[in-house]
Amino acid sequence: MSALDERTTATAAPLGERAGSGVVLALPDAAGELVRHELREPVRWTRPDGPPASRRVYAAAHVVPPGTADNVPGAPAAVDWDSTLAYRHEIWSHGLGVADAMDTAQRGAGLDWAAVQELVRRSAAEAASVGGLIACGAGTDQLDLASLPSGRAGVRAVLDAYREQVELVAGAGATVILMASRALARVAQGPQDYLDVYGTLLEEAAAPVVLHWLGPMFDPALSGYWGSDDVATASDLVHELIAARSDKVDGIKMSLLDAEPEKVLRARLPEGVRMYTGDDFNYPELVVGDESGRSDALLGIFAAIYPAASEALQALDAGDDARALALLESTQELGRHVFAAPTSSYKTGIAFLSWLNGHQPAFAMVGGMHAARSVPHLARTLVLADEAGLLRDPALAATRMRSLLAVAGVDA
Repeated sequence: MSALDERTTATAAPLGERAGSGVVLALPDAAGELVRHELREPVRWTRPDGPPASRRVYAAAHVVPPGTADNVPGAPAAVDWDSTLAYRHEIWSHGLGVADAMDTAQRGAGLDWAAVQELVRRSAAEAASVGGLIACGAGTDQLDLASLPSGRAGVRAVLDAYREQVELVAGAGATVILMASRALARVAQGPQDYLDVYGTLLEEAAAPVVLHWLGPMFDPALSGYWGSDDVATASDLVHELIAARSDKVDGIKMSLLDAEPEKVLRARLPEGVRMYTGDDFNYPELVVGDESGRSDALLGIFAAIYPAASEALQALDAGDDARALALLESTQELGRHVFAAPTSSYKTGIAFLSWLNGHQPAFAMVGGMHAARSVPHLARTLVLADEAGLLRDPALAATRMRSLLAVAGVDA
């Protein structure tokens, strides 16, 4: 274990001045012009003794493929299980839970159903081995949308697909997250179909589940989810669904990249039902909260900023809301950049930072999605991560970035 991995009780200082590391890169800006950037000395983040007490928090983790695998679009996913599971242990070691087999893990974007099943079983077993918090997505992506019947037959097919995946997740010992379904969005003829499908699943659930509202900026196929394009109307339906069976709902993850609808629905939730923010733009204010309330979290960006997120949660536990807010805000520009349009390509930034930090041997993703962001975009990702104290070894990050730039014809 390197010194950077050792636990320390020193106060992390991601804000303000940090000494330069002496490692200098020439990075392309948005116009392709090279700009000199000196990486800073890394921050020594504090690892907690356990999960946070004041919030329930999950980082939605990505999957790592072998660099030499045939992970082209449409091919069955090949997964480097050692690196993939080691990354989850890294997140658990900082006190955060892992949300697995979610959109960050490329559900419907390269991770096929066979790989999903193995991921759920393996991750749940690893979580049990260390007492880590684990929740996994149950969806309908084993269905072939092209052959999905219409009308009530289609709704029944969606319900049965959900049931199969719920059985997988619950059987593995993980909390069930009922993911938003492209198939349901296609076959539903109105709000009642959503109430029927989700209501049945909640009635059948053996333990409280997490609902998942993923906006069309993440997946255009989910436009009009819950039976309406109007957020307020859709929120009314979600509230009706939860209020009728609140004992079966642990919480709802809301990913609309808009804080106001989340705050409005959060205030209406029955007692004991959590609002898990999925807002990768506005998470600092939502997690820290104010007089109107606060959110728990289930965030893809936390898979990239988990050391800073952990430090902020420790501050919240200690009653230091100002420090927690400052820590999270120091990562906010990075979050907004990683999740910039097209938002569905955010996963590339998560994998890129994992590679820079030595958590995977190659900058590769299933489905070839590592090519979804430009070199200038990735260069800016590196700079923002450096400013937030999230590059744990500047020399390693620089070496890897230079190799990527060399492929792009840039002498850094």
